[in-house]
Amino acid sequence: MQIILVSRTKKVPKTLDLASRGMRWRIGALAAIAVGTCMAMGAVMALVVASPRDQALAQVRKLEQTIDQQNQQLVEVKRDAQRNLDALAIKLGQLQAQSTRLNALGERLAQMGKLDNGEFDFDQAPPVGGVEDSSASSYTLPQSLESSIDQLSSQFDAQQAQLTALQSLLMDARIESNLKPTGMPVQGYISSYFGVRPDPFTGHAARHTGIDIAVPLGTPVHAVAEGMVTFAGIRTGYGKVIEIDHGNGYMTRYAHNSKLIAHPGQRVRVGDVISDAGSTGRSTGSHVHFEVWFKGRVVNPLAYVRSHR
Repeated sequence: MQIILVSRTKKVPKTLDLASRGMRWRIGALAAIAVGTCMAMGAVMALVVASPRDQALAQVRKLEQTIDQQNQQLVEVKRDAQRNLDALAIKLGQLQAQSTRLNALGERLAQMGKLDNGEFDFDQAPPVGGVEDSSASSYTLPQSLESSIDQLSSQFDAQQAQLTALQSLLMDARIESNLKPTGMPVQGYISSYFGVRPDPFTGHAARHTGIDIAVPLGTPVHAVAEGMVTFAGIRTGYGKVIEIDHGNGYMTRYAHNSKLIAHPGQRVRVGDVISDAGSTGRSTGSHVHFEVWFKGRVVNPLAYVRSHR
C-alpha cells in the first residue's frame, strides 16, 4: 500500500510506502507524540481549572485548624479567668470581714475616748472632694464584682480618714488631759477647804487659797499633771514649795513639804514624785497645801480633785 502526496506547486509528488517497516515506525511515533501532546495539554487544562478550588479548600482546612486551636486557648483562658475571679471573690470576702472589724474597733475607740455620739459615724463616709482625673486607664470587671470592690475601696478610704481623725482627736484629748490638773497629789483626807475660814493661828477670818490634805510626814507628793517645774524653794508662809507650769494656763503649787525632790527646769509627768510631805512654813502639822491657778487666778482645786473620781 502506498500514499501519494501531491503538492499544489509544481514539485514532484511524494510517495509514502506503507509496506516499508521504517515508514510504519515513523508514522507510529508521530501518532504517539500527538496523543501524548493531547494528554499533556488536557492535564494542564485540568490543573488550571481545578487549582483555585483546591487552594481554597486547603485554606479553609487551615482556618478550621486555627479556629480549633483558638477555641482550646479560649477554654483555658476562661478557666484561668474563673479561677482568678474565684480568688478575687474569696479575697473580697476577707476584706469585707476586716472592714467590719475596723468599724467595731473604731466604735470602741470612740467610746473609750468619750466622744459625742455621731461625731464619728462609721456607717457614713466622711465628706471629701477632689478634681476628677480623666487620664486614668480603664479596665473592665464583672459588674457585680467591680461594684463590690469599688464599694469596699471607698469604705476603706472612709475608715482610714475617720480613724486618722479619731487618732488625732484622741491624742489631743490625751495631751489636754495630761496637762490639766486631775486628782489628788497625795492620798489623805481634806482637813481644810478652799475659801474663807478661821485662821488656825489668829482665829480671824482669812481666805484659804487651796485645800489642805492631811498625810503623815514624808509621804511622797505626786504631780497631778504634766508640766515644767518653775519653782522649787521656800516661800513665806508656804515653807518648802514646788510650783509646776502646765503650759495651758494652769499652774499647781504644793506647799509645806519636808523635802524637795524636783528642781526648776525639770519636766515632770502625771504621777511623778516631786517632794515629800511635811510641816514647813506656817503649818500646824504634816499635810500638803495644794493650789490650782488658771490664767493667773487661783481657783478652787476641789473641782479638779473631784473630776478624777
